[in-house]
Amino acid sequence: MTIRLYDTSARQIRDFTPLTPGQVSIYLCGATVQAAPHIGHIRSGLNFDIMRRWFAYRGYDVTFIRNVTDIDDKIIAKGADQGRSWWSIGYENERAFNAGYDALGCLPPTYEPRATGHVPEMIEMMRGLIERGHAYEADGSVYFDVRSFPGYLQLSNQDIDDLRQPTEDGITGKRDPRDFAMWKATKAGEPDWETPWGRGRPGWHLECSAMAHKYLGSAFDVHGGGLDLIFPHHENEIAQAKAFGDDFASYWVHNAWVTMAGEKMSKSLGNSVLVSEMVKNWRPIVLRYYLGTPHYRSMIEYSEESLREAESAFARIEGFIQRATEKAGKDVAPAAEVPPAFAEAMDDDLGVPHALAIIHTTVRQGNSALAADDKDEAIARLAEVRAMLGVLGLDPLDPHWAEETGGGEELHGAVDTLVRLVLQQRESARERKDWATADAIRDQLNQSGLAIEDSPDGPRWTLGNR
Repeated sequence: MTIRLYDTSARQIRDFTPLTPGQVSIYLCGATVQAAPHIGHIRSGLNFDIMRRWFAYRGYDVTFIRNVTDIDDKIIAKGADQGRSWWSIGYENERAFNAGYDALGCLPPTYEPRATGHVPEMIEMMRGLIERGHAYEADGSVYFDVRSFPGYLQLSNQDIDDLRQPTEDGITGKRDPRDFAMWKATKAGEPDWETPWGRGRPGWHLECSAMAHKYLGSAFDVHGGGLDLIFPHHENEIAQAKAFGDDFASYWVHNAWVTMAGEKMSKSLGNSVLVSEMVKNWRPIVLRYYLGTPHYRSMIEYSEESLREAESAFARIEGFIQRATEKAGKDVAPAAEVPPAFAEAMDDDLGVPHALAIIHTTVRQGNSALAADDKDEAIARLAEVRAMLGVLGLDPLDPHWAEETGGGEELHGAVDTLVRLVLQQRESARERKDWATADAIRDQLNQSGLAIEDSPDGPRWTLGNR
């Protein structure tokens, strides 16, 4: 089956046809590093990590660009408020974003360009747009003339006569209030670069058009980002790039938000949940399951209850993997291919919820095989489950997750020794028919986040509900 994606520009799901057979080029609008990331920020990177993994599974050679916006009004303002240099704010938060991506198992991008490293490319694009009559200089700033580009607003499906660009403080010299700044004239105390039109700094929209052109050329396959970027950011990117002469992106894919109380998670609203804090209280693989298993175009309403449900659901998968691995007596490699139903779900606009249902069905089949002492069947289901989880970046036996708790195998071994001592006490209580003590020990272990299962080979423990 052909991979199909919902294309925002077409407002429908389309068959995916790459520009170059066997290759896929993806540009994702990455972090604007004025603050540390919350889970809403990381969701975008995670959704496109799953897209990238699926393209790779389907045999494509993937080039994945995820940029860093390290010069921006908010970064400059944050530096001024804190009495720090703007670049130190940006670098600190860039590292926090990368730590968040890594913690949740996102593969590193092919390239991760910073905006400040590509001013020459921006100047080249502005020069070309001015020469073609699509941009103009005024009071040291450079603006894009939106009425010069007939295709403007096709992505967001707006009427230009009703349009108002977001307010830009200190902007002067616009011919039309709808025109947007590609380059902002220098201000006292702000970083600036030399250009043919005077010193200044880049506008947000110009940065991505120039970096996409440099790393992916005049045409590429997929441009991604959050829904909030459709306008003005992506609309303005398209105008710049196409007016410059690029074909730009063939498909536009946008992920939905993580919300709290129905509102988009945002630092400005004070309702964000920082990744650095979340990973102290929740296993990163559980956070990945929570953020990555809803459909990428569906909103996620954040709550601890829903996170606990995700933790419980993943524990059922992980419990089967542990029991089946013990039954096999050796590591069982992932199957060479995922089940056809799983592949069909993923091909259909990255239908992770349906694909996840296939995983849980396979886990139930595997558990039935274990209960019937059918070793071969259990091992076959284990191989399938690992293959499917691998595509989603959720295989708990993958080396990435081996040390997710911070202590790795050594910590697990220490905990295992301590838990087994407690379980021995429980077994002694059971042998003398002291059921109250045995049940109390089990309840205390459950309250500590450990699930105890009695099996023919003796009790075993796994991480369960908190």
